[in-house]
Amino acid sequence: MIAAALLLTALTLGRRGPLRWAGPAGYAAAFVVALVLPGPTTTLFDLLAALLTLLTLGVMTLSGEANARELTWQRNTVAALRAGSERLADARDAEAIIRAGIGILDKLQVAPNLAFVAYRRGTPHILAATGAFDAFLERPIHPSDNDSRSVQADHWVAEEVLALLDKAQRRVFHVAPVYGRASNHLGVIILTRPAQVPFDEDEKGVVGAFARLLGAQLGQWHAIRDLRDANDLTLRSLGAALERRDDDTGGHTTRVVGMSVRLARRLGWDEDQVKALRWGAYLHDLGKLAIPDDVLHKRGPLNPDERRVIQTHTVIGYDMLQDLHFLPAETLDLVRYHHERWDGTGYPSGLRGQNIPDTARLFTLIDVFDALTNARPYKPAWTRDRALSEIRSQAGRQFDPQYVEAFLRMMAEHDDAHLVS
Repeated sequence: MIAAALLLTALTLGRRGPLRWAGPAGYAAAFVVALVLPGPTTTLFDLLAALLTLLTLGVMTLSGEANARELTWQRNTVAALRAGSERLADARDAEAIIRAGIGILDKLQVAPNLAFVAYRRGTPHILAATGAFDAFLERPIHPSDNDSRSVQADHWVAEEVLALLDKAQRRVFHVAPVYGRASNHLGVIILTRPAQVPFDEDEKGVVGAFARLLGAQLGQWHAIRDLRDANDLTLRSLGAALERRDDDTGGHTTRVVGMSVRLARRLGWDEDQVKALRWGAYLHDLGKLAIPDDVLHKRGPLNPDERRVIQTHTVIGYDMLQDLHFLPAETLDLVRYHHERWDGTGYPSGLRGQNIPDTARLFTLIDVFDALTNARPYKPAWTRDRALSEIRSQAGRQFDPQYVEAFLRMMAEHDDAHLVS
């Protein structure tokens, strides 16, 4: 662009023109430095032509710089949105998605002050923020008066949130609503600038596109959560139905699920592992549907043949579930292997030590403790202390020693009746 303008200058003025040198002051400069030396034959027309050419050169330079900045901004925006979509996809819960989203929008440098506001227990909260809004993170936003405005309206939320900032930090603002599936309102993004430079249409377009991307990701997360909750409720109901068939174990499923989840979280398991454990605990005795009633409900100890029959319930349950592709592998592992023993003398596969899957190793401890502390057709309920002593004695034999240690600490710290009844 600059070279073309210089060539135009030379062609316009010729060898006798007053312009001796012109060029940019530096790389990517937005102004031109020129040296004008009138010669002996320079006319007023020549001088005016030189000045006009320099003005043209300056305008072209400024235009070129503006176009370059625009191109750079667009390129950075596309790159940030691409990277942002990947980060949003990796987030594991709604608040992580929101925090990642505001962080990505901050990198676009559209505005220094950003806030994502959504309703929590009926009250707007700032769930993610940058700049001046950061001081109000997690703060509930209460109405400043008792007028009749709808508390669900974006303009009301924006008005109350903006009032938190000094006027110098909110000279210019923009509000972008965030919608999920079926136009479900999920929140609002608020941007402010201290300088009185209005948001242009390109900036508003980028913010709007990002709000749609964020809404789509949040909507997908909510849909997955709803499906997961539906699966959880279905499996819990199935576990309760199985328990009714084995009518001497009333409340067993509820108890073992609660204690298993508590111990897993104490051990630092992530929520996916906890979910797999919980689902396996609901379903661990599914295979007993195939066990004849005269064996399942026998009053008294089982003979060797009956014991072999009832031991098939682990593999039968696994076979019944393996085509349900939404079930994690760790859930199926628990159903199949929850009667394995640390010393390798369990069933169905005689697995030993760390070869027994984590979910099965943890659950078998809880399952045995609950069986000991509750009456069965063939035995009375043991006391809590006697059962804990038995669990301790089986560390390294029937149970994982580390899990036994963690379980005993948990029981010592939580002497709650609901843990054993």
